[in-house]
Amino acid sequence: MAGNTFGTLFKLTTFGESHGQAIGGVIDGCPAGLTIDLEEIQNELDKRKPGQSAIVTQRKEDDKVEFLSGIFEGKTTGTSIGFIIKNTNQKSKDYSHIKDVFRPSHADFTYEKKYGIRDYRGGGRSSARETACRVVAGAIAKQFLGKISFHAFTSSVGDLFINKPYQDLDFSLTESTAVRCPDLDVAHKMIEKIKAIRKEGDTIGGTVTCVIKNVPVGLGEPVFDKLHAELGKAMLSINAVKGFEYGSGFCGAKMKGSEHNDIFNVNGSTITNLSGGIQGGISNGMDIYFRVAFKPVATVIQKQDTIDKFGNKVVMEGKGRHDPCVVPRAVPIVEAMAALVIADFMLQNSNSKI
Repeated sequence: MAGNTFGTLFKLTTFGESHGQAIGGVIDGCPAGLTIDLEEIQNELDKRKPGQSAIVTQRKEDDKVEFLSGIFEGKTTGTSIGFIIKNTNQKSKDYSHIKDVFRPSHADFTYEKKYGIRDYRGGGRSSARETACRVVAGAIAKQFLGKISFHAFTSSVGDLFINKPYQDLDFSLTESTAVRCPDLDVAHKMIEKIKAIRKEGDTIGGTVTCVIKNVPVGLGEPVFDKLHAELGKAMLSINAVKGFEYGSGFCGAKMKGSEHNDIFNVNGSTITNLSGGIQGGISNGMDIYFRVAFKPVATVIQKQDTIDKFGNKVVMEGKGRHDPCVVPRAVPIVEAMAALVIADFMLQNSNSKI
């Protein structure tokens, strides 16, 4: 299987399956001498881990990361940083009923057809459990980036949206509710909606918005490696993501150029920021902001028509422990992938001119 590595200079390679002994990763390209806050890495993992609230999957995994190499006496050595996260709460029998059955909108069918074999326990390599490795790498990237800050939050669940610009939100409130929405009035409505959906045995989608502050001018490599293109690839590589837009996004397509253009201040900043902090594929020093759309989780606790690998029509019903809405646990994953992109471009930018 190809496609297990992300990045050019700051690289992450991940391995492992949902119900194997462990998942893990290797980070290459992290400069030597970086002081690593292990507690902060674990804090990031705790935001993603299952079982953290009543509105997420009740699989109980501590998600404790163990570093095997690349860190000595609290600092990076410049060598590969290897780590594992042991799987401790698998219930593989929950998936015995789909051994030969393709779950609708899952990777079961495509994996079976591509490889001729698949690990049906929790989706194996296609499971979102792999994203825990991304959170570890992203947490290290954030420490490398210092003053650059990442602020992701749940901006919608179903038809419930935050109806405020991000500038009016208090990001310190994001972690104050289980749904990770900094607009507390909307957050409580989102939580009630997710609980109601769960009782129906169904799932629901939503969006995560991310704001990146203090990004220097000049990150991004034209022509094919534009900053927004790499951010888009990073987000679309996350399980269940169906869309990515930055700056004015699709709303910009409704505007006239005279309305959309960001007029410069004398210091190079802009009065508006419909460009989303990126022009010509290169960061312009303004806030970078984008939105990521997540589909409803494919496993529903309801009967559905499907087929098995022998071509027979069958009826299946989802079992096991699943998120009714993946969005709250996706917030730290979005931040992590954004941090990996920015860290990679920071390293690439070091040789952009003499």
